[in-house]
Amino acid sequence: MIGLGDEYALHNGVRIPCIGYGTWQMPDNEETVNNIKEAIACGYRHIDTASAYENEASVGKAVRESEVAREGLFITTKLWNSDHGYDNTLRAFEKSLSLLQMEYVDLYLIHWPVPVHHKEDYQELNRETWRAFERLYNEGRVKAIGVSNFLIHHLQEIMQDCEIKPMVNQVELHPEYPQQELADFCKNNNILVEAWSPLMQGRIFQLPLLRELGQKYGKSVSQIAIRWILQKGIVPLPKASGAEHIRQNADVFSFELQKEDMLKIDALKGIGRIGSDPEHIDF
Repeated sequence: MIGLGDEYALHNGVRIPCIGYGTWQMPDNEETVNNIKEAIACGYRHIDTASAYENEASVGKAVRESEVAREGLFITTKLWNSDHGYDNTLRAFEKSLSLLQMEYVDLYLIHWPVPVHHKEDYQELNRETWRAFERLYNEGRVKAIGVSNFLIHHLQEIMQDCEIKPMVNQVELHPEYPQQELADFCKNNNILVEAWSPLMQGRIFQLPLLRELGQKYGKSVSQIAIRWILQKGIVPLPKASGAEHIRQNADVFSFELQKEDMLKIDALKGIGRIGSDPEHIDF
């Protein structure tokens, strides 16, 4: 990968930019609109949102006000847990489209595999939800479909009955939680992995190894972490506010981590999961 414009090909042929701009915890306001517009101006072409983020309207406004045509951008949103099921999914998708003020989205994801109060019947619920995803895909209203926070057995359960297997799995992944077994499973099944919280929700800056590597390469800690993810063939979704940080996170194509340094980061595995456990979510 040599630039923000580089892309991966999903298993249906759809092209997805190699880095996405994450919008989790960004409010639905003008500041968010401006941050997204700044990201697009810096070269980002991949914007990640979700129904649960409650900022889809701001994402849509930023896209409309940017200098890049809608067709030149890759927009992801996600189905929330309370909207699982065939009919609920279709209604929730319509709401997301309305808030985004778009005719289609490039990628639609099931946000979590096991909603609260559905630990006993989540498998059937996911089958019905995925059937609605396949309908949206076949109708051309979604260019690609996938999942988020799915573990290996969740993916296997979907793949047993689906007509179209997931194209993407977006998961928590960072230097101290590499999820290598899950990443390998996805790669072997031609499912692209995306990494949310690649900067460990800010905790990345506390890691001595990454500070040391930053000095070695003349880069910031965040740039080292994002580059590590890129070199693993995974799509990082860093979030940043302010032009300087947005630009810095995009400036990760002028250097390459040596194999020995990749292995040092791989070996960290310290803090583990920061976000919720997909098996035991309470929302």
